[in-house]
Amino acid sequence: MKRHSVRTYPSAETLPRTDQLAWKIAEVASDPVPVEPEVAEMIGNRIIDNAAVAAASLARRPVASARAQAVAHPYQPGAAVFGLPLAQRVSPEWAAWANGVAVRELDFHDTYLAADYSHPGDNIPPVLAVAQHCGLDGAALLRGLAAAYEIQVDLVTGICLHEHKIDHIAHLGPSAAAGVGAALGLPTETIYQAVQQALHVTTTTRQSRKGEISSWKAYAPAFAGKMAVESVDRAMRGEGAPSPAWEGEDGFIAWLLGGPKAEYTVPLPEKGEPKRAILDTYTKEHSAEYQSQALIDLARRMGPKIGDLAKVESIVIHTSHHTHYVIGTGAGDPQKMDPKASRETLDHSIMYIFAVALEDGGWHHARSYAPERAARPETVALWHKISTVEDPEWTRRYHSRDPKEKAFGGRVVVTLADGRVIEDELAVADAHPLGARPFTRPQYVEKFRTLADGVIAADEQARFLALVERLPSLSAADIGALSFSVEPRALGTPAASGLFDWRSGAAARQPTVA
Repeated sequence: MKRHSVRTYPSAETLPRTDQLAWKIAEVASDPVPVEPEVAEMIGNRIIDNAAVAAASLARRPVASARAQAVAHPYQPGAAVFGLPLAQRVSPEWAAWANGVAVRELDFHDTYLAADYSHPGDNIPPVLAVAQHCGLDGAALLRGLAAAYEIQVDLVTGICLHEHKIDHIAHLGPSAAAGVGAALGLPTETIYQAVQQALHVTTTTRQSRKGEISSWKAYAPAFAGKMAVESVDRAMRGEGAPSPAWEGEDGFIAWLLGGPKAEYTVPLPEKGEPKRAILDTYTKEHSAEYQSQALIDLARRMGPKIGDLAKVESIVIHTSHHTHYVIGTGAGDPQKMDPKASRETLDHSIMYIFAVALEDGGWHHARSYAPERAARPETVALWHKISTVEDPEWTRRYHSRDPKEKAFGGRVVVTLADGRVIEDELAVADAHPLGARPFTRPQYVEKFRTLADGVIAADEQARFLALVERLPSLSAADIGALSFSVEPRALGTPAASGLFDWRSGAAARQPTVA
């Protein structure tokens, strides 16, 4: 890996195109280095993982709404949408949109945390949609996804967005554009323009993950994927983008990140170096913010030691800066303590999550978020006894570059009414590569079958999994079938008609905003 310095350049100081971050990203994406077998295996795991969480979310309102928008844009050859008949195709950017929302709605797929944080699996829907639309084979899809994961991880490693209140999809637009370009085998120049365009149109604020969190939390990454597809299309037509996007005098770094004096270091593979970054990422066993994964496992372990939870006086979670300020009491969000908060907000409240995990001895993607579950008086009482504090050692470990030391958990101190103190700590989740029960292909398949149970017919599950097993050798026709269909009853219905339904004469209904 080569480390690249990135800073603002005044307009009077010429920055050659080949020295710009977008060009270097495009060079990595266009480098036709073979995809290693270990990487191909993990890409298959993540395709299974995405499909699993999409199956579990198909009937949820935000997913049904996004799917309805996509269906209003039929196109041939087009791309498949999760849940719909394989022959029903929509325009690829809308397939990326609908599938992206389905994948992200439950906050239950893979993660990478470094200078910033991300869900790299959000790259799969746009790259797969383009592969289906353009008739690409399994080798091309692997090439595109290896590149998308590489660029996503490298940007997240080098550039912190959240400290400037910029949402992390600003790294996703460029990585997805790079991945689409790599899958298509586009020249460096075209990918360069697409990456810059994608950055420019996917830079948004973190209010989507703050305060009263709405369904836009799931839509935002899908929007980035959709914009990435459109950016590649525009660049292929010879159109340019704001340049230099990162380094420009009025660009991303100067005005939206650290300012004109800031400097970042982004690692990227050398020419000919394999793209292996996906191996640094990890998935979730529990449907909750990643920083809660180890703490859910810790709650499961501590519950029997504590015994009667009514005797708990206080619980203090000593953890990293990120966990304390994003999903802990350091965020200063009263909504994180509100029994009437949205699912998306509860997903970002470690106080709620730890309380429920203690009471239930585990976590469920639907039952743990049910309004009646959040409103239980005993849960609310326990929940409000929990607080977080930043511990410098956990912050240091969170940012460590040593994978054996990097940690996302914390130390929990439980004080009982009689004065007794019970303490325990856990650095990484059980499902983490260094955890007690690391996920490998059998665990991904089990997660898929568990979440698909009652949603996807058994023979359809088997067909989909069999395709993934042959991923490197799949034909274009096989890639076109790399989705799943369900019975219409499993799809759910949108809460209201929208603009794209207007010509159909569907009666407009007043939706409930969430």
